[in-house]
Amino acid sequence: MSAFLKLKKRKDFVRAAKIGEKVITTSVILQAAQSLSPNSIEAKFGFTTTKKIGKAHVRNRARRRMRAIVRELAPQEALNHTEYVLIGRRNTAECDFNLLRQDLKYAFRKINRLLYGEKDEKNSSGSIDLAN
Repeated sequence: MSAFLKLKKRKDFVRAAKIGEKVITTSVILQAAQSLSPNSIEAKFGFTTTKKIGKAHVRNRARRRMRAIVRELAPQEALNHTEYVLIGRRNTAECDFNLLRQDLKYAFRKINRLLYGEKDEKNSSGSIDLAN
């Protein structure tokens, strides 16, 4: 997956924080909510970093690293009809890339269980099977 759908509007970021679930790891925070848009089939992603983590070049590096890992992990870990928001932490820009990948993989799996329950699994088309 070279490209992915992006969250761009503030209301989407706020909605994910307000009604969705949150998983905190050492290097990244992942928030997610089920998509309310009937037209949205694929997963959408938003990336944010605050001034607390550093100057502009540090925030940009943190976002670039998060986007690179999402391109890598989203085909296997992201669920359809879900909006994900990744929030960079102080060490996101400097930590080992493999640690960041492991943290995000753990966060994806945990948040998907929180949103859709333990029994629900991806079927072959990549969508959620809620019949179980």
